[in-house]
Amino acid sequence: MNLHKEIYQMGEQALAAARRLATLTARKKNIILEAMAAELDARRADILAANARDLAAGKEAGLSAALLDRLTLSEARIDAMIKGVADVAALKDPVGTRLSTWLRPNGLQISKVRVPIGVIAIIYESRPNVTVDSAVLCFKAGNAVILRGGKEAKHSNLALARALAAGGEKKGMPAHAVQLVEVTTREAVREIVQLEGLVDMVIPRGGEGLIRAVAEMARVPVLKHYKGVCHTYVDAKADLDMALKIAVNAKVQRPGVCNAMETLLVHEAVAEAFLPRALAALREKGVEIRGDERVCGLDPEAEPASAEDWAEEYLDLVLSVRVVEDVTAAVEHINHFGSHHSDAIVTADEDAAEAFTEGVDSATVYVNASTRFTDGAEFGMGAEIGISTDKLHARGPMGLEELTTYKYIIQGEGQIRE
Repeated sequence: MNLHKEIYQMGEQALAAARRLATLTARKKNIILEAMAAELDARRADILAANARDLAAGKEAGLSAALLDRLTLSEARIDAMIKGVADVAALKDPVGTRLSTWLRPNGLQISKVRVPIGVIAIIYESRPNVTVDSAVLCFKAGNAVILRGGKEAKHSNLALARALAAGGEKKGMPAHAVQLVEVTTREAVREIVQLEGLVDMVIPRGGEGLIRAVAEMARVPVLKHYKGVCHTYVDAKADLDMALKIAVNAKVQRPGVCNAMETLLVHEAVAEAFLPRALAALREKGVEIRGDERVCGLDPEAEPASAEDWAEEYLDLVLSVRVVEDVTAAVEHINHFGSHHSDAIVTADEDAAEAFTEGVDSATVYVNASTRFTDGAEFGMGAEIGISTDKLHARGPMGLEELTTYKYIIQGEGQIRE
């Protein structure tokens, strides 16, 4: 069978499964999730053996230590996956929720009700845990899922997907509700994202290059974020001790993730009091500073920032720093150079906080807290399938509700339109 026919058939199978999934009760879905978790536990040896093959190939291919770490599965990481499945089972099922109901003068009762999206394709890179996270979240929200992982984790992903499918089907999960595309070429991605009428939404998870490639090839809706250029703005009326704590955490707690701070903005009124302390603390943690003219004047060790630095997602211990006139200038900078992901203000001034939260056009906007909280688990969603910087149909961390849409159900008593 050629690749086009193979993936088209997977799409047809997923659509058939999705139609059956939409009718499952919350209790039935939870029983199936429990069976998935049990099968992951039962197949530990197979999963670890498959992962060992991927790790050996990765080392031979010269993957970095960081990539190998993301690829590695262990007993503890399998335990975490199993717990993650149980956590999703414990979440409230959004399907069937009545968002609103109203009565028209003609007696028609109209209800807006949450329903599954249908078939979701997930395109992702080296982390095998995404296989489990994506499959169980999509399933709990009543969706069939087509998974396409990266070549680095090919054997691990296949072992995990087989375990989920086998466990689920033991308790009545529709066949083909969870499918993994074993072909890891770019052409396979193209075939998946062009399945018009079969795939309802594509979610790419990975670097900017992958996400842009998926968006350019797709003929079906893509929910995405290209990068996370996140900012912290220290206002004139900030508690500077709080600002220091937040800025250091936002940059160094985990610098290689999309919600880490990439640019620090400081009000000119507190620049002299705050920046020497802050930059010294950041440099102590290994951060390289790239600043504007005023920052370099206050800190001779800072490198002059280039025009490109203000829009750069470093994903590393590098930070752009700029002094701004006021909150309006901070908002303008963020809206111009940012990526609409996560941005924070540190201030005791309610008017400044309001101007910031109303003015910044980002998915998540913080007052007196680190941008590192942009995460489904931290938001109380239990888990997430990704973070969207789009505005349609979901924005920010995507949990179960964001994996649903809605329909209108109209109850009548024989009304006709005159």
